[in-house]
Amino acid sequence: MAKQKKTAAGSAAKDRELYYLKGFYNEHATEALDGALPAVGFSPQKPPYGLYAEKFSATSFTSPRANNFRNWFYRIRPSVVKGDFHPIERNYIRSGPINTADLTPNPIRWDPLPIPNQATDFIEGIYTIAANGRVGIEGLAIHLYVVNKSMKNRFYACNDGELLILPQTGGLIAHTECGVIKIVPGEMCVIPRGMKFRIVLQDDYSRGYLCENYGAKFRLPERGLVGSDGFANDRDFFAPVAAYEDREGNYELVNKFMGNLFACDIHHSPLDVVAWIGTSFPYKYDLSRFNSINTVSYDHPDPSIFTVLTSDSDTNGVANIDFVIFPPRWIVAENTFRPPWYHRNVMSEFMGLICGSYDGKGEGFLPGGSSLHNCMVPHGPDTAAFTRGSTAELGPTRYEDTMAFMFESRYVIQPTEFAMSSPQRQLDYTGYWQDLKKYFDPEKKD
Repeated sequence: MAKQKKTAAGSAAKDRELYYLKGFYNEHATEALDGALPAVGFSPQKPPYGLYAEKFSATSFTSPRANNFRNWFYRIRPSVVKGDFHPIERNYIRSGPINTADLTPNPIRWDPLPIPNQATDFIEGIYTIAANGRVGIEGLAIHLYVVNKSMKNRFYACNDGELLILPQTGGLIAHTECGVIKIVPGEMCVIPRGMKFRIVLQDDYSRGYLCENYGAKFRLPERGLVGSDGFANDRDFFAPVAAYEDREGNYELVNKFMGNLFACDIHHSPLDVVAWIGTSFPYKYDLSRFNSINTVSYDHPDPSIFTVLTSDSDTNGVANIDFVIFPPRWIVAENTFRPPWYHRNVMSEFMGLICGSYDGKGEGFLPGGSSLHNCMVPHGPDTAAFTRGSTAELGPTRYEDTMAFMFESRYVIQPTEFAMSSPQRQLDYTGYWQDLKKYFDPEKKD
């Protein structure tokens, strides 16, 4: 059981309520025991309490200061105290590049995955739906997860990329080296590349989405002409306070490395960090806090105005990943077709739905479901959405009880063999547009 108490460096977790440190990539300092952080320097000859100092570098040593992310951990045992890793079955986990399924220029859509009947923990419940780029270099993998068992004696670390976790139903508790984070549907958390953690359920089961970012760390997008406030604000990102486990026993540590899974025996909990200071830590964000910016005149703006996080590529303005949401909001555009327009995009778009419905899709897009519109694949409102958008009375309208999201990427997103052959794939998806009528009349302008 974690030993925690309130300290000057940061509030610690109570039994029923967790406290968090506020700010996006601030340099936080937190200790679960008073005085566990060195008063001066980072690597004293003898750290307090007989702890080990261990540096966790999330970027290269010589990265520019603004882009240099690292933590100092003060832990009971260093991470090297473990057994040898050996390969284990990766089940449905895959990494880019995907070359086992033929690509198609058709739009693709899936129903949500069913909750499993057998006991399934977070590692066992990951199903890769698509990926792009190349693991170890740049790109992403998009996974779905379905979980009905907490991780008790197992721990996980993904060396291939940072993990963005989006529950769709059922809450999760992420116990990490930096502390504890709780998330429920409508919230997200990001766990840094290589950080050890385990997932515990808040409910009987949880289903959701998982984005594995192989490229540059997620950051907040620039605001440009919007000014100094708006979109996702720094103050609304929460990091955990130190909360260590001093447990011995027989445990398993699972590591994802270059697309494969490896496991080793470890005879203590690896979540034994008593204090930490730095800028690379897991964080959570409540999507309802997003400050939407929208038109107050005419036209449907580009969805980039709803970008929460971005992962840069080597080309300015062309993202490795943009994480975009479509939250509740007011729609007031005049003389405008308000649903998303018909579209072909050089960027590839993967969408999911947390709750409610999405104004650009019909009843076939379900919470927990997904769609993929790859590079230059045409898409847009189906017949019912087009009819509503073309005939609606254009007063101010509040979109309520909805939360959709999109992972947009510069690279073609390649579905896995599992995704293409899954019974959840909607084989009739293209048919949703085929009854759009011809309205053209050269004799009638209006």
